[in-house]
Amino acid sequence: MKTFSRIITGSLLALAMAGCTVGGSSASAANSASAVSTDTSKIMIGIVQLVQHPALDSATKGFVDELKAEMDLTDANFDIQNASGDSATCSTIANAFVSEKADLILANATAALQAAKNATTSIPVLGTSVTEYGTALGISNFNGTAGGNVSGTSDLAPLDQQVDMFTELLPNAKNIGILYCSGEPNSVYQVQKVTEYLKAKGLNVTAYPFTDTNDVAQVAQSAAASSDALYIPTDNTAASATETIYNVTSKTKTPIIAGEEGICSGCGIATLSIDYYELGKTTGAMAAKILKGEEDISKMEIEYYKNPKKEYNAKICKELGIEVPSDYTAIASN
Repeated sequence: MKTFSRIITGSLLALAMAGCTVGGSSASAANSASAVSTDTSKIMIGIVQLVQHPALDSATKGFVDELKAEMDLTDANFDIQNASGDSATCSTIANAFVSEKADLILANATAALQAAKNATTSIPVLGTSVTEYGTALGISNFNGTAGGNVSGTSDLAPLDQQVDMFTELLPNAKNIGILYCSGEPNSVYQVQKVTEYLKAKGLNVTAYPFTDTNDVAQVAQSAAASSDALYIPTDNTAASATETIYNVTSKTKTPIIAGEEGICSGCGIATLSIDYYELGKTTGAMAAKILKGEEDISKMEIEYYKNPKKEYNAKICKELGIEVPSDYTAIASN
């Protein structure tokens, strides 16, 4: 499998520039359940991943592994591109895949999904590691189906159960800060919901948004200084800056409940997390059905991870003297 951090080549950029206006004139190609070529060496799968961090990497790997297993795609071309956290680069990559006439596009993370959807109405687009599709795609009254040439999987764990961890692990915490990237729509969605759940428990809530990795440290310092505990949602920018966050909160001894395992592993004490590799496999199984002509993507409902688990960071819990109930599992890397 090609490396996640492969730099976009000049030829790919040229294709992207040539194909910036290519969106497909009709959605019929994506919406009709017609199989692709039986010659797997001619199948091209474009994968645009927003940024490199463990959660997204695992989802991409799960997707590729499952799709290869389902369709014996040993000879297929999996073109995996990492946008290094830049939304504009996601668009460049997606447009290049359209110019290359990809058979299917995997969009890993919200910005990647938005770029792929804007790039084509004819090539099937599957999202993964996307929290809330209605918010991501601007669909009012979202009913579980994105429609058109888009479907995929969600990484949304039950937010009310994540909030329960504050009263379970940190019963004395009254002032909760929420640290998140204001530029990620799905983070904003989670913040709104989590704020409601926290306030319903009688807790004080303050949001601490940052714009990018450049101001994470400064905002984290403000949040840690004013809060008994922090919450970080499933947030790609935060996931790529956990070391920076930990360097702040370890000094102030501020515990963090995290939205997913990767963030928890880097700077949190606990999470109700999903398995991103398994999420990717579910997305791969969806792709196989589309490529085999067994399913119409326009009618495929967004799929959710069904068995989130309570996990804790043994190292940080020990540092903070936090006792963890027996129904929590230690994160393997800790």
